[in-house]
Amino acid sequence: MDAFGSYLRERREARRASDRSYSLRQLATRVGIEPSYLSRIERGAESPPSEATIRRLAAELEEDEDVLLALAGKVSSDLQDAIRRRPALFAQLIRQLAELPDHAVLRLVREVRDGDW
Repeated sequence: MDAFGSYLRERREARRASDRSYSLRQLATRVGIEPSYLSRIERGAESPPSEATIRRLAAELEEDEDVLLALAGKVSSDLQDAIRRRPALFAQLIRQLAELPDHAVLRLVREVRDGDW
């Protein structure tokens, strides 16, 4: 199984353990896809769905949509737009951040978020 499908199945089954409404069929119905399609996705027999479907799955499963998108090999459209506006700067920023430990990235995020620009 691919990372997206196996993670999705794991999260759905974990929710189903305490709430039967998270069966494959019921979840698929709530997000507007066929149960057989969701089954193929979870087994890795189908490519991950569209960004919109991934967002609906994330909302239903109470998961971070950016995590699900990343596992699907996708980047949200709002981030794509930001990168397209300044591609060289964002490429350099991401490459530099990739080398930092998590605590340093989190500190930087807080500083940018709370900063007085």
